[in-house]
Amino acid sequence: MGTCRATADRIQCAAAVTLRYGLVLNLLLIGRLKFEDYEVDNIRPLLVASPPFSRLARRYGERRLARFIGVSEILIGALIAARPLAPKASALGSLAATGMFATTLSFLATTPEAWHQRRTEPKLSPAGQFLIKDIVLLGAALFTVAESLRNIRQL
Repeated sequence: MGTCRATADRIQCAAAVTLRYGLVLNLLLIGRLKFEDYEVDNIRPLLVASPPFSRLARRYGERRLARFIGVSEILIGALIAARPLAPKASALGSLAATGMFATTLSFLATTPEAWHQRRTEPKLSPAGQFLIKDIVLLGAALFTVAESLRNIRQL
């Protein structure tokens, strides 16, 4: 019995590391893309269909807004990665990621391009398929919040 528990604990530990640093890698790489013109073009339908983001895009411009989002994603990723040295900063980064992924999931409701329009039942379009992965990233962010908070209590 003890071996099974030890094995499960090792697998859970590996899963936690994979979730945390997979989330970090996603945030860093996707944040970096926001500095490319083609990525600004890719996210344009999401930005213009979202009431708060469309206002920000009109006020600051799509390219500047995309770069602000990119810097935010990179900063959030760096904070989450800092857990071994700064669990409070990591918890803050994970909370920010939770808010960010909840926001991007709202694009499923505000972006007409997220759904195939000529179907009798709802079907995700390629844009919707791109967005739906954020449910898993939201779960990873919530997991890393809890893990960081537990680590703070152990200090």
